[in-house]
Amino acid sequence: MDIQNLKREFLEYIEITKGRSIKTVENYDHYLSRFLEFSKASAVADVSEEKLREFRLWLNRQPGTNGNMMKRKTQNYYLIALRAFLKFLAKRGIKALPPEHIELAKVPERSLDLITANELERLMKAPVGNGLKELRDRAIMEMFFSTGLRVSELCALDTDLDLSRDELSVRGKGDKVRVVFLSPTAKTSVSAYLKARKDMAEALFVRHSTGKKIPSRLTPRSIENIIKNCAIKAGITKKVTPHVIRHSFATDLLENGADLRSVQALLGHANIATTQIYTHVTDKHLLDVHKAFHGKKRVK
Repeated sequence: MDIQNLKREFLEYIEITKGRSIKTVENYDHYLSRFLEFSKASAVADVSEEKLREFRLWLNRQPGTNGNMMKRKTQNYYLIALRAFLKFLAKRGIKALPPEHIELAKVPERSLDLITANELERLMKAPVGNGLKELRDRAIMEMFFSTGLRVSELCALDTDLDLSRDELSVRGKGDKVRVVFLSPTAKTSVSAYLKARKDMAEALFVRHSTGKKIPSRLTPRSIENIIKNCAIKAGITKKVTPHVIRHSFATDLLENGADLRSVQALLGHANIATTQIYTHVTDKHLLDVHKAFHGKKRVK
């Protein structure tokens, strides 16, 4: 069997057996195709250490955004796909380059885009009025801050939300279901928005300027624009996205004493290492420790 057929079987395997999303399968197809095109590999034996080294060098010299070279994180996406493919071959008993020979590039520690508590409050109050759009935008932001949802998860919500309960189940990355919680403010905002709606749309958050009897569901890009416009109204000069509110959700919990494992579960992170980007919040007490105990014996 040639390598193209094996690639097809691998993509079917991660979609059906591993339950990966169609978008993930498309991305893996893209990354693997780029490697196979570059290496001119037609058989598994053609995937060698030398070809891998040449491909990594080529990736490192490819242009990225803003005229810079491709980011290390993006380069790693190609290597992760190739490593997963090689693991699949090993599982099938096909002799190939060992997947552990692929070492990912070291990437800089991720930085967080954060807004202050004051800026967050101004953002939440930016939609002024009781029109449908204002009620919707207020409900969107209260839902983000109450639940820590990803923008795609928020877009997928429907009007059959049970507001008599304080929790709801959402299907997130990797098709995994988790429970998130609704604050009284979020429930009040969503309830006010739904009462004002006269349409029969299934989606919880919809467009209201199309003139259609059944308005269309908001897309992630639409919600990003809503948050951006609210930030401008609130006089916030930083870039504010749905993910920034997700960060605020996580840091708020940690600052008020929540443990990292609980925050991991609420965010839907598969790995605790992803949640550890927020440890700067839990380390704030170290400044107090330093001030209280450092240099006490030095002669003034």
